[in-house]
Parts: sequence; structure tokens; C-alpha cells
Amino acid sequence: MRGGGIGAALSHLGSLEDFAGADTPIGRVDPRAKLVSTAAFLLAVASYGRYELSALLPLALYPATLLALGDVRVGPILWRIAIASPLAVLVGVANPFLDRAPVGRVGPFLVTAGMVSFASILVRFVLSVSAALLLVATTGLHSVASALAFFRVPRVLVTQLLFLYRYLFVLSGELARSLRAHALRSPSRPVPSLRVAGSMLGQVLLRTVDRAQRIHSAMLCRGFDGEVRLRRPARARPADFAFAAAWCAFFWLARSFDLPRLLGAALAGRAP
Repeated sequence: MRGGGIGAALSHLGSLEDFAGADTPIGRVDPRAKLVSTAAFLLAVASYGRYELSALLPLALYPATLLALGDVRVGPILWRIAIASPLAVLVGVANPFLDRAPVGRVGPFLVTAGMVSFASILVRFVLSVSAALLLVATTGLHSVASALAFFRVPRVLVTQLLFLYRYLFVLSGELARSLRAHALRSPSRPVPSLRVAGSMLGQVLLRTVDRAQRIHSAMLCRGFDGEVRLRRPARARPADFAFAAAWCAFFWLARSFDLPRLLGAALAGRAP
């Protein structure tokens, strides 16, 4: 990707919340119900063993439902997953080389336990990150923070989450401007080399710290006392309770039983 493309992508990192204002079936669900459902989903995903792969697949129904009923475009979600994916790849990339115990074959290819565990890490990563992104996209971070405060999450953590989310865009904006300036000054090499990139990152960090200090001083002048006032969530409806209860029941069912295996046995006409 060229420098201008990277800068444009960084400058639009915050556009995910634009979907939260839409009047959709998921958007009308109480933020607390969506927070409980997503937390239960993340716990279910994390509870699977390292060699469990096919059993994870039914859980994809939850992010797929949020995506469809929330009227969220797939592209922005996939782009943000791709940005974070190197971390998951680095965590499990050595597994196929360290765990070579054979577990089966796919045509002429031998499948090892390390390959299965690596694929399981990637699937769990995609499911978890997509669910978190869709929670923000269909709810908005401020509504999520209000739901966290309702469940007595410490205020300092909620405030730190809001500031981290807000000032991530300060950093990305400074980096986008630096990349754009470098591309304009070096049209033949719009992507900076490693030596130049190190210097640019240092300058971006200094400018971001300086800007953050100015913002903090402005906040203090306007009476900021260290606490962000959050809007209290509206009264939950019975449909909101049903939403959270139904998804929690589905996650328990998917975790307690290997649904793909049971479905395959039923289609084959065999007893599970």
C-alpha cells in the first residue's frame, strides 16, 4: 500500500462509530444487553481448547447476526481485523513447526496438531475481534462506557478506555499527516524506508505528547475534574433481556455440545 493509502486508512480509523447512529434492529437493543452478550461470547470463545476448531464455527453466528441486523459494512470490519492480525499470527506461527504430531490428512496433505492449533488461534482471534468491533459499531463507545459504568466497572477504567479510544485518533492523525508530508516531499518513494520511518515515529510521538498536553490544559481550563460524565442508560425492555438470555443460552449450548459433529452425524443418518 502506498503512503497516501496508509495515511487515508489511519485518518479513518474512527469511522467505525458512524454506523452506531443508524436506526437498525441491533442498534435499538439496549447497550447493556449487547455488552452482556458480547462478554459471554468472548468467554465462550476463550474457553475452547487449543485443538478445537470445528466446534468454534457455530459461534460465528453471533458476529454474523450483528453484522447483518446492524447494517454494518463488511469492509471496515475486515480492514481493522487485518490491521490487528499480525499479533495473532506471531502468537501461533511457530506451532506448525513445534507440534508435528499427525492428526489426519486433507487429500495428499498431512495435517499436524500444530496446524490445527494455529488455525484455532486465528479463528478465535477473528471471532473475538469482530465481536468487539461490531459492539462498538452498533452501539457507540460512549454507550458501551455507560453500560460498563452501570455494571460497576471502576470509573477510572471507564475513563481510561474513553481517553485511550479518543486519543488513539490523535496519534493516528499525526502519523497520517507525517506520511502525507513525506509522500509530497518524496513522490518517487512515498513509503518511507526503515531508517526514515524511525525518525518519523519519534517526531510523531513528540508532537502527539505536545498536543495531548495542550488538550489537557484546555480541559482543565474548562473545569475537567478527572471524571467523564456519562449518560445513564434508558430502562431496558423485555426484548433486551430476551436478546441477552437467548444468546447466552446459545453460547452455552455451543460450548456444551459439538454442534457441527452432531449435525454431521444427523445428516449421515448415524447416532451421535
